[in-house]
Amino acid sequence: MRLLLACAVAVLGGLASLSAHRAPAQPQATIALTNASVVNVRTGAIARGATVILRGGIIDSVGSGAAPAGTRVIDLKGRYLVPGLIDAHVHITSLLQMRAALDSGVTTVRSAGVSHFADVGLRELVRKGFAPGPDMIATGYHVRPGVAAEFFLDFPDEGGLMGGAPGADAIRRVVRANLSRGVDWIKTNATERAGTPDTDPRRQLYSQEELRILVVEAAAKNIPVMAHAHGAEGADAAVRAGVRSIEHGTYLSDETLQLMAKQGTFFDPTVDIVNDLAEAGGDYDNAGLKRRGEMMRPILHAAVQRAHKFGVKIVAGSDTGYGPSSIARVSREAVMLTAAGLTALQALQAATLTNAEMLRLEKRIGAVEPGLEADLLVVDGNPLDNIRALLDPVLVISNGRVGLDRLNFGKP
Repeated sequence: MRLLLACAVAVLGGLASLSAHRAPAQPQATIALTNASVVNVRTGAIARGATVILRGGIIDSVGSGAAPAGTRVIDLKGRYLVPGLIDAHVHITSLLQMRAALDSGVTTVRSAGVSHFADVGLRELVRKGFAPGPDMIATGYHVRPGVAAEFFLDFPDEGGLMGGAPGADAIRRVVRANLSRGVDWIKTNATERAGTPDTDPRRQLYSQEELRILVVEAAAKNIPVMAHAHGAEGADAAVRAGVRSIEHGTYLSDETLQLMAKQGTFFDPTVDIVNDLAEAGGDYDNAGLKRRGEMMRPILHAAVQRAHKFGVKIVAGSDTGYGPSSIARVSREAVMLTAAGLTALQALQAATLTNAEMLRLEKRIGAVEPGLEADLLVVDGNPLDNIRALLDPVLVISNGRVGLDRLNFGKP
């Protein structure tokens, strides 16, 4: 649903601004977070006065003892410690945007489509310690009828697909091209977009049979599929074809939602970006889209409420690029999920535990527990009392390294 940016220009701009003073990251120091109020995102319990030891980028212990000698100590003074947020739907194309995501409390993102495999490059820069930012789950190009023109600059031998070549062969070729560049997920468009005035988000683009071909092709490399799907028919076809997540899902029917609950298909409603459509400024600012957003907003809220009632697993995604005009954030998405009927704990789970499960990373991230990655967020208030506390992080730690520290503004 995002308007894709000019990826190569954005990435190079980010590199120019950061590379002059950025060296490979040093090994993570051992850190002790003391006087922490640790939120258990599984149960909602809070352990007050806790000490959390981070060692080698991993949570070593969560307890009540003193910090080991020689450890860097960060006194949280009772502030609330939650897992770093996971954003299930981004269109990040530069290091500066990665930095903005990190500063908002996000420590893992799933790309939902970019050009020139900017997400693969960003993933590797962060993984190798050359750049700060959340861990990136890459998808490369959307698989859709009429693949992005930039695709043919990366794969000129696939020029025969220009003009929107239809059918199973075209689907397989685009999937294989993405896989050849090492993507982690495949993104497809089962319906048209909502974020462009000349498209109708209800219009189905692929049949169930075509989507099944795509899912099987990706599954051969153990790669899951996310499906952009607003319209009821396209979303139903995607669910029946076996995609792992439905993105947006504005017009989902009860029958499809019940099938999602039965199959374990995840629902990423991206509620907040529809607010962006409906309101001035942000990523979208168009009169026609404003009218569309105003119409879609209550329909999508109702879909989230029905999904929750049926037991569908709901995750949190922002559908933004974290650019200079972006208003949407995954923390805002958590707020919107509570407005649609989830409790604060359920909304926090959507941005942590449930997202980790969807990404098949639940043994690595998503909770403040020994053995998991040291991806952590500190906020002043209890997010279970007021989910809006997530909007203002004061400390962000990603992979055991402090990415943002706003704990002390006092002068010595």
